[in-house]
Parts: sequence; structure tokens; C-alpha cells
Amino acid sequence: MLVADITVSKYRRANHSRGGDPGFAVGRRRGRTSGPPRRPEGTPLTTRPAEKRVMGLEEEIEDLREEIAETPYNKSTEAHIGRLKAKLAEKKEKLENQSSAGGGHGYAVEKHGDATVALVGFPSVGKSTLINALTNADSEVGSYEFTTLDVNPGMLKYRGANIQILDVPGLIEGAAGGRGGGKEVLSVVRTADLVVFMLSVFEIEQYDRLREELYATNIRLDTEPPNINIRKTHKDGLGVTMSDEVSLDEETVKQVLREYGYVNAKVTIPHDLTIDELVDAVMDNREYLPSMVTVNKADLIDKSYLPTVKEELRERDLDPDDVLFISAEKGLGLDGLKERLWEELGVIRIYMDKPGRGVDYEEPLILFEGDTVGDACTKIGGEFDERFKFARVSGESAKHDDQQVGKSHELADEDVLRIVARK
Repeated sequence: MLVADITVSKYRRANHSRGGDPGFAVGRRRGRTSGPPRRPEGTPLTTRPAEKRVMGLEEEIEDLREEIAETPYNKSTEAHIGRLKAKLAEKKEKLENQSSAGGGHGYAVEKHGDATVALVGFPSVGKSTLINALTNADSEVGSYEFTTLDVNPGMLKYRGANIQILDVPGLIEGAAGGRGGGKEVLSVVRTADLVVFMLSVFEIEQYDRLREELYATNIRLDTEPPNINIRKTHKDGLGVTMSDEVSLDEETVKQVLREYGYVNAKVTIPHDLTIDELVDAVMDNREYLPSMVTVNKADLIDKSYLPTVKEELRERDLDPDDVLFISAEKGLGLDGLKERLWEELGVIRIYMDKPGRGVDYEEPLILFEGDTVGDACTKIGGEFDERFKFARVSGESAKHDDQQVGKSHELADEDVLRIVARK
């Protein structure tokens, strides 16, 4: 029986969601049910134009990958490799768009609650068992692969917050390329506020493949978007301003920008970055999400095997003290997991002081670290934004009780907030 101690590390996500009322709903988007007439018997098979375009893009993508892999990286080839990687990203985006336009079905999960967590793992790692233990979801559980065929959401109620947890169908290798409905599954992950990797204690190497699949679908984990400013102009070509710490050559930057159609623009790069990060900065389809790791079935191993598991985690730059060891089936480590989800999401509780009714400690307003009084007004809704006069705050963020503040005041967990509106 192994349940590791928890070391909480916070990660603030810049673009968190604004939830609605508690609850959840799932829908499936159906594709065309009718198609072209049946091919008469004996008629030669033909490839439709759309299929030819997809096949052509796939061949171009493979050719670009091979050329990048075969080109030695040095200063003289840097600009060429940058152009190839930019072209590769563009072709992959076109392929994704054409594939998604070809019919079929996908997953449509309506976001509810105050935050959304996506459980990501290979089939039968125990995600359904975990979500059933944490929430009121009813996800089918079995010891064989592909038990979960739909995205099953559940609602975890914790410290006054409603945290939606998505039991995403088990990923398989090649998911990013569409295998096993992987593209539809991964599109759901992009909508989450936090990614939770769930690994089997016997297969820690699953982590490598899962991260690769997410990266291939333009999900960037535990990192901030590259700090680059691109301002289009009407003349003078491409002007690049870089700090001394930037190792990329100016021509490399220009080659990448030209590949995406930039002719006249002023570009400022204050910090060093790689070619891949430069491409990410130019593309507008990257999603930046925080993540955490939990290892399931920890009750099934002997203590003597634990050092082996920890070494496998270190080989993947994962601190064993920062990884949660749980048993979803036995319910071990789940209290620690709830606390960790809270910390990683950066959720805070704001107790509203309501005129004539006092402070509501039962149903706090749920916000995120870094949110302001203005964000509170937005989430409350109504006419608070237009009629806002000032607010009074007591708690950690205030210099003293009932401090008078404006919309820009940053709130802290368990602050008491009273909003005064103009009549």
C-alpha cells in the first residue's frame, strides 16, 4: 500500500475558463448519414478529389519530416530548417482542417462548473474508476481496453467549488494522427484548464507517448506562450529587433515569418527561444495548459519495487515527490488528489458580503489566482460592471478590514468582498 506524500507546486494558467452553473452535458456531433450512390458492381475504384488532397498533404508532411531529420543543424542550415518547420506546421494545420471537414463525428462537451480537468491516459489505466470515486459520474468500468467510448464528465464538489472532470476515452499511440478517434479525443483536452496524466504503476513509460500525442495536436504543457511581439506594417519589409540573449539568426526569424505570409512587419523578441517556439508563436492554434501526474494501482506493488518506479519517473524529469501515487479502486490517496487539483487549478474562494444578508460563507464566488474585483463583477453578471462605484475588501489582499478598492484590485483566497453600485 503506497500513497506518496504530496508536494504542492502551483502553476497559474493565464487563460482560465469562466464557468457557468453547476451541472454537465455531453453531446455527439453526427456526420452525414447519406452519401454518394453505391458503386455498380465491376466499376473500378476511384479516389475522390478531397481524398487526393488529403493523401497529397500527408505525403508532403512526410517528405518535410524526412528532410528536417536528414538536415544537420548548424548556423548555416538554421534558416533553412526554420523555413521547413514553418512549412511543416502549416501543412499539418491544413491537413487537420481538411480532415475535420470531411464528416464523421466528434465529441462536444459543454463546460460547466468553475473549472475543467481532463483525465488523460491509455485504455484501462483506471480513469473511469477514479472519476466515479471523485464525482457523481457513472462511467462504465471494466478491465479490458476501450471501455469508455464517450467523454464522460463528472462534477467534483470541493471547498465550495464545482470542478468538472472529464473522463476522456483512453488514448492509443497514433491518436494525434486520428487512430482510435484520437483527434476527437484530443480536441476535448484542449478545452480543459488542467491536464491530469494517469499512468499505471507498471507502465511509467506511458508518460512519454501521452505527451508526444498532446504535443502533436498543438497542446503545449507547463510552459508560457513565447514572448514575441509582431506588428504588421504597410511598408519597409520585415524588421527584427532581438535582445543579445537570442541565439537564433535574424534571417531564420525572417524565413519563418515569410513562410506564413508576413511581408511587412516589426518583430520584437526579448528572450531566447528555439525554432519550434518561434513557429508556435507565429501560429495561432497552440493551447498552453498546466499538467500534473498521478500513478494509479500503487496498492498492487511491493515496497521493494518503489525505487524502480521513482527512478523511471526521474528519467522523465518528473520529481517522484511531486507525483501522486493512488489506488482509484481502493480509494487511497484521493483526498490528497482533491487538494492537489485545487492547488494546480489556482482556484480561490471569495465570500460575498450581501447588503442586508451579511457574508455568505456557504456558497463562495469561485475565481482564480490573479483575478481582480473587475473579474468578480464580470462573473456575477448583471449591471455591476456599468454601475460599479467601489468595493470594500477584507482579508489577505487588503491592507486593513473594509479597505476601499477599485476594479483593478487583485483578490486573494477567502477574501470578503462587498460591491457598492451607483443608484
